[in-house]
Amino acid sequence: MRALIHKEIQAFLGSLIGHLVIGVFLLLTGLFLWVFPGNILDTGYADLGTLFYIAPWVFLFLVPAVTMRSFSEERRTGTIELLLTKPITELRLVLGKYFAAVLLVLLALVPTLVYWYSIGNLAVPAWNIDNGGIRGSYLGLFFLASSFAAMGIFASSLTDSQIVAFLIAVLLCFLVYVGFDLVADFSAFGAWEGPLKNLGIQQHYTSMSRGVVDLRDVLYFIGLDAIFIMATRTVLQSRTW
Repeated sequence: MRALIHKEIQAFLGSLIGHLVIGVFLLLTGLFLWVFPGNILDTGYADLGTLFYIAPWVFLFLVPAVTMRSFSEERRTGTIELLLTKPITELRLVLGKYFAAVLLVLLALVPTLVYWYSIGNLAVPAWNIDNGGIRGSYLGLFFLASSFAAMGIFASSLTDSQIVAFLIAVLLCFLVYVGFDLVADFSAFGAWEGPLKNLGIQQHYTSMSRGVVDLRDVLYFIGLDAIFIMATRTVLQSRTW
């Protein structure tokens, strides 16, 4: 599985879209933090709230762009059949693709630590910032990205078209991120508002962003990842039925 992860990362970073995706993410987050109206310098308040608000929406497109070729390209070129004949189980194959996608997203996140260092030094007095909240937000963002990656891998296993896989993944990520919150806002659901919102990612991501890491939030993300990983495995197994 290690060789598969290495192959996936090498293929992504060796392509133009790999550098483009990471570059666009860093460019957008940097512009919102330091350039666009309402930026940190304008408000005079050392806080990374803007980053953690805008990053999930950027990841909504970034992560599907990372995962869209995972199985779609294999299906299009016919190498999926070769992979399935290798001495590796479908689950390990899916996990290899999944972990590679998560590592690539983590690679895009690492440079943003410079923002944390910058606002820490800009604060008066220095480092008078909510470090606990920032750590929780980074952890929440990582879990959010890992769930988007699981959904993206699943979408990629459904089709041999990268574009279709990208669109399915974006739709899935959007529905799970804000879909439940939008449905819960309808007055008809009344008492179901809380439970419905708890089914969506946003509620758990917001909870972790407060700096308090609740085991229920962590288990939610792990469970969501597991559901889509097992669904992807089922799609691959169905090819031999």
